Amino acid sequence: MDNTLLRVVLQHCSQYKKSVICGLVDEAVTGLDCNHRFNGAVVLLKPNLISGRGADLSCTHKEFIAGVAAWFLGQGAKVHIGDSPALGSGASVCQLRGITSALAGMGVKHVSFSDSVRRTLAGGVSVNVARAALECDFFVNLAKVKAHNQMYITLAVKNIFGIVKGVNKAMLHMTHGDSHKQFSKIILDLVELLPPSLHFADGIVAMHRSGPLDGSPLQLNCIGAAICPVAMDTALLELLELDKSKSPIWRIAHYRELKGSDIDKIHFPVLSPTYFFGRNFAAPESLHTIRFNPLGFLNGMVKRIVFSCRR
Repeated sequence: MDNTLLRVVLQHCSQYKKSVICGLVDEAVTGLDCNHRFNGAVVLLKPNLISGRGADLSCTHKEFIAGVAAWFLGQGAKVHIGDSPALGSGASVCQLRGITSALAGMGVKHVSFSDSVRRTLAGGVSVNVARAALECDFFVNLAKVKAHNQMYITLAVKNIFGIVKGVNKAMLHMTHGDSHKQFSKIILDLVELLPPSLHFADGIVAMHRSGPLDGSPLQLNCIGAAICPVAMDTALLELLELDKSKSPIWRIAHYRELKGSDIDKIHFPVLSPTYFFGRNFAAPESLHTIRFNPLGFLNGMVKRIVFSCRR
């Protein structure tokens, strides 16, 4: 094998069971040749916790999260979990989605993403980013494979947008949402802020046709793992038999010639994307605007203020 190739581990998994997920994580880390020492390290799990409303399918599955947490705890890590949902806190969404119950007794600590630090991205845009995401020893991204009506599909790179503080995300939609290109640049620039990372994709049951909240389930039976989130996205777009150029994030990554954006420079030590062909994943045919409707934006701001006052 060419040692310059990036690795993406694709595994078959048909059930959400903590012990099964834990075992597959062990195989994935071996396949990625990840030699990081986790004993005593603070590991932050960042799942997709978009909202406490709608179908459970819209969030990273509770057993998937518990399985990954169990593996890192088994390595002696101190495991934290956090996210910045569209509305509410990561802890409240975990409670509503049964994630808190799934993690009960494991010693996983919920951390708030409301404590943020200001950072200026490579493209010049300033953002408020969760302190916990930057100051952990190891960032573990737990993406959900979903269609996305604004961004075509949400995978590893898009899930990183969740490290931006909730109200700041809404502001970015308003101030930089005039083009999918500009918004994709901001999301890709966030990757550069992260500490050492691992990226996993929950594609056991994916959401397709629409999203990120209201799509249909598709039994994909896949778990993905990578050190490079761009490579993960490229591999999953290939696996889903989608036109990569229709993904605004992948287009910018490819234009920048980022590592991981060329499928021919990715090595698959376990399963090839072709193993999963024929699943008939459907992505949105046309993309909605990213910029929020001003009235909807104001309504969302009021809801955030009311929710914050009730906490």
